[in-house]
Amino acid sequence: MESTQPTQQDVAAVRRFNRFFTRRVGVLSDRYLQRARPLGQARLLFEVASAATQRELRERLGLDAGQLSRMLASLESQSLVRTRPDPADRRRRAVELTARGRRELAEQNRRADEFAAGMLTGLTDDQRARLLDSLTTAERLLRLAACTVEAPADPASAAARQCLAAYAAELDERFPEGYDPAVLVTPAQVSGDAGVFALAHDEDRPAGCGAVRDLGDGVGELRHLWIAPHARGLGLGRRLLSELERLAADRGHRVLRLGTHPVLTEAIALYRGAGYREVPSYGPDDPYSLLCFERELPSGRLAP
Repeated sequence: MESTQPTQQDVAAVRRFNRFFTRRVGVLSDRYLQRARPLGQARLLFEVASAATQRELRERLGLDAGQLSRMLASLESQSLVRTRPDPADRRRRAVELTARGRRELAEQNRRADEFAAGMLTGLTDDQRARLLDSLTTAERLLRLAACTVEAPADPASAAARQCLAAYAAELDERFPEGYDPAVLVTPAQVSGDAGVFALAHDEDRPAGCGAVRDLGDGVGELRHLWIAPHARGLGLGRRLLSELERLAADRGHRVLRLGTHPVLTEAIALYRGAGYREVPSYGPDDPYSLLCFERELPSGRLAP
């Protein structure tokens, strides 16, 4: 599907909603939920309950080290959290809630639940259902918008090998016959003149991968298209497939082929929905490619 740049009206609508929502939830107040701290510190208190180190907190919240240190110092001055060297690695700082912090977090969660319920109270059941459905859709699409696709990517990188290892492990569980990781493409097979590799990222986490290998005579082969479980349901698989198709078209491929396994019903549905048709086996050197598909690619770069 073609993607165009957002219009000024699109931008204005997002900004209008942001202004309304930030005012409604109290982002501008220094007493979020009528407690003695702003929203940022309240959110940090919530995250400390499930994070073990300062590094995890920085990555989860997108904070720099100085900003996080200042916020933690404020919470420590209130006896809500404590930091100490991590016993597993003394170069890191572990963070945990104090007994007082656990009580405060319980109260904060109670007030947050009460506040959220109050936002929904003035709606009918039908209106509430529509709002909650819209919020779910908005969260999914905003997460998708924040995802990035690195293409071409280095197939020998740590992130690439991490994705391929996770892909192989999942197929080993799902295939009745198991999966031998020896059939995974090598970096040499999907780089340079031989092919191309792509990586998807969900914020800073590897979220998927895929590759195109040159079969000659204007034919490319799609290999190892995979989305990590934490990023599924967003539409990232279709986006990554589109990017790989563009890469294939840019390399002069007129046809893109692939082989897959019958148990991968969600992948088969993705390919059919993207215009691939089932074809006789083209002889892929992968014993798990029991169903084969192909799609003709338009000449030149495909629209996103």
